[in-house]
Formats: sequence, C-alpha cells, structure tokens
Amino acid sequence: MKKRLYILFLLISAFGFSQSMTSSVDSTEIKIGSQLNLILKAKVTLKDHVVFPERKFIGRLEVLESYPIDTIKDNDKLELIKKYGLTQFDSGVYKIPSIAVRINNKEYFSDSSSVRVNDVKVDTIVQPMFDIKPIVEVKKPASDWWKYVLFGLLVIGLGVLAYFIIKRIQKNKKEEAKGFASPIEKALVYSENLEKKSLWQNGKVKEYYSELTDIARVYIEESLSVPAMESTSNELYKALRAETGKRNIKISPSLLNQFNEVLKNADLVKFAKSQPIASEIEESKMIINEFLLSLDKATPRTQEEQDNLFQEEIRIKKAKKDKVIRAVLSIVVVIVFLFISLIVFARTIAYDYLKDNYIGHTSKELLEKEWVISEYGDPAIKIETPRVLKRTVDERVQQNLPPTVKSVGRFTYGSLIDNFSITLNTTTFKDSVALDKDIAIEANIKYLESVGAKNILVKVDDYEPKKGLSGKKAYGTFTVNNPIDKKEYKMAYEIVIFAQPNSAQEFFLIYKDGDKDAEKMMERVRNSIELKKSSL
Repeated sequence: MKKRLYILFLLISAFGFSQSMTSSVDSTEIKIGSQLNLILKAKVTLKDHVVFPERKFIGRLEVLESYPIDTIKDNDKLELIKKYGLTQFDSGVYKIPSIAVRINNKEYFSDSSSVRVNDVKVDTIVQPMFDIKPIVEVKKPASDWWKYVLFGLLVIGLGVLAYFIIKRIQKNKKEEAKGFASPIEKALVYSENLEKKSLWQNGKVKEYYSELTDIARVYIEESLSVPAMESTSNELYKALRAETGKRNIKISPSLLNQFNEVLKNADLVKFAKSQPIASEIEESKMIINEFLLSLDKATPRTQEEQDNLFQEEIRIKKAKKDKVIRAVLSIVVVIVFLFISLIVFARTIAYDYLKDNYIGHTSKELLEKEWVISEYGDPAIKIETPRVLKRTVDERVQQNLPPTVKSVGRFTYGSLIDNFSITLNTTTFKDSVALDKDIAIEANIKYLESVGAKNILVKVDDYEPKKGLSGKKAYGTFTVNNPIDKKEYKMAYEIVIFAQPNSAQEFFLIYKDGDKDAEKMMERVRNSIELKKSSL
C-alpha cells in the first residue's frame, strides 16, 4: 500500500513539475512613450499544447509589439518564451495584471507586477517658450496614374491620326471606283443595306417587302433585259420562264416557283394588308437572295461584264492591301514614337534612377549637386550627404536582437563597388551599456571581409569631430572584385564609432582610392557629422 502511494506521489509530482509558467518585466520604471518588455516563460513537454494570448492592451498598457515565441529545447522538455513590448503615454503607476496562458485547455496565470511611467522633464527656464502655431494642412501629393493614362491616350490618338492621314493620302493618289461592277453586286449591296434599316422589326413590313421585291426586279431588268419594274408578279413569272428557256438558262423550277410565291406574298402585304410572321419574312429574304445568286450564276456573261468583274476583283484586292498598309504604317509610327520616348526617358529620368540605385554617380557629379542635411536614428546623428540615405530593414536582425539591444537602424547610399558609398548604423541599448569601440571596429573589419573585401590595411586613431561626442576611427584601404567588369579595384575607407551610455553610432564611408573628388566629399561629410546626446 505504501509503495502504491509512493508511486502515486511521484506521478503527481512529475505532473506538477512538467508544466509551469513564470513572468517578468525588464524594467519597472520607464519614461512616457518608452518601451518595456513583459516576458512569459512556460515550461512544458513536447506533447503539450500552449496558447499565449494576443491583445492590444494588457491592463492600461498598450501592446506595441507581440514578438514571436522563442523555444528552448532540453531533451523532452520545452521552454516557450513569449515577449510583449508595452508602453504608456500618461505618467503614473500602472499594474500589469495576471495573464492567462492556456496549456492543454487549462489556464495558468502569470504573476502581476507594476511599472512606474515618469514624465519627461521640460526645462521652462532656460528654453524660450513660444505660442503654439496653427495646424497647417499638408496636401497629399497626387498620384501619377493620370500621367500614364494621358500618355496611353496620346499613343492611341497618334496611331488613329496616322491611320486616317495615310488613308487620305491613298485616296488622293487614286480615284475611288464608282458604281457597281455587275447587277448582282448592286443587288447584294442593296439587300445588305435593307437589313441595316430594320424595317420589319420596327413594324414597317409593307415598306420592307416593297424594297425587297424592287431589288429583285431591278436585278432581273438589268441582267436579263426583262421589263420587271412595269410587270405584275404573274407577268414577271411568265416572262422569266420564257427568257430562261429562250437563253437556255438552267434555273431550278422549284426555286423559280418559290420566287413567284414571294412575289405573291409581297402583293398580299402591300395591297391586302397581310401580316406575315417573323419566320416567313426571314424565309422570303433567303429565297430572294438564293434565287438572284442562282440566276446570276446560270446566266452567261458578256465580255464587258467579265471585264468589269475582273476590274472589281482587282479593286477589292487593292483596297484590302491599302488597308493592311495603313494598319502597318500606323503601328510603325506608334513604335517609332515609343522608341523615341524611351530614348528620351532613358537619357533623363531613367538614367538618373539607374545612377541613384544601381550604377552610381561619379564623385564629381555628387560633389557638384545640391546636398541634403538629415537626421538618422535615435539618438540622432545629423549629417550632410549628396543623397538621402535610405533605411534598410533586415527582419532577421530585428527579430533576433540581443537582450541588451532595444533597436537598431541601418541607413545607406551606394554599395561596396560603387564610386562612393555611405552607411550609418545606429544601435539603442535598453540599459546604460557601454560599447567597446575596439571590438566594434574589429566586427566592422570582419564585415568588410565577409562582403568581399581583401588585402585590408587598417589604421586606428581616436576621433573627435568639431561637434558632438568623441569616438574612434579606423581607416585604410582594401581591394574588391567588381562582378560586372571582373576587375579588381582598390578602395579607401573610413569607419568612425561613437558610443554613448545607452547608444552607439557607426559611420562608414568608402570610395575609390586616389579619387580626389571623393576625398573632398569625405571631408565635407566628416565635417558635417553632429551627434545629439542621449537624454538617458
């Protein structure tokens, strides 16, 4: 019995120690707007399911950032570490309440704690005070989308204009053929125009049948010389039978009878106010067209008619060819316009963009252009440069900061193989950590080696600019292979490290060795450096 109780006690103890949670804060006193970190640690087994809460506020403290969960593995045990970045913008003492962490659908609560948020002291005696200036509304810059639309419309308009100009030129070079090459062509064109009018669809059935039968009568009169327009439907039918028999025109009797029926139906519509349905109207149209085409095909052509048809065929082919020429020439005009625009763009805006981002400007160009003065990092480093330094963010670095580091910043212009490049690294520490400048210089030299620098010569001196804090500098030369032209270049560099109790700034300047303009730029940049001391 004692043995069983002992085993049960061991199981309970093992279960009790298999899951536990602790909490801590990295600071119990901060300034308004500063960040403190709440750290939750859960010790569990590999099989446990753990859920940390996601909130916008913890108590009255705002959650600036909820960091990813870190995991430390020890055999079959896990230590899960969840960090929350908190802040408050009002002074006072604030309680961090217990946080519920769900482990295997059971809630475990962290310890509560408190934090003091202090006011930022403002010296109202030494510093002059001014009235609050009115708010100035800054207009948001308009998007450039309309420029692209306008350019597209310009290109389309240019193409259309070129098309019609070329068409006008082609028309002036030749006289358009007038009339029709044959009676059947005239009949088909009139029939097509009749359908475009949509007469019977709009209730004008009588007008439709009148024009339809007139088209057929005109064709018969012009092709067979039969007085079709003055004949009644019955007289026209008899005349057609007689003429086709006399001229040995082989036309289907059934098709001739169908044509006669259409003529009779037309008479009923015109004189007896008959109202055929839509399918009957469509059938009448098809019979007329089929009859005219069959009659034209069966009728022997005179030499004059054959000549006219041959000329008409040539005219149609020429018209198609002219249309293709117009389209091709219009496209050529558009392509030439785009090509010229591309050249102008490449020689102006695009070339400057490539220089700013890829090729790099010459030292003389940078020296002669207007420079900019900007502040970077916190505490700020003020510097004058030929181009604004761009912030570069490495998410892996940001997510894996050492425990003593609060934030890092990196601002750059150019690269290692450019004519001239500048890099600023700023680091803010959580506590009053003193940066070892010698170790920092060694780390930067190793960084140069990692990015391809060889034959590095290093000289180290103390550095004290005209403005700001004292620092340390390393300078010298190195060689680097340019992957574009496969040549090796000798570069000069200068690294300056500034350290404060809670921050550090690293200043990189690299240029081609022997470049006098770059040396002048280096001196101008160096003389402009101004550091703002940390307020902590």
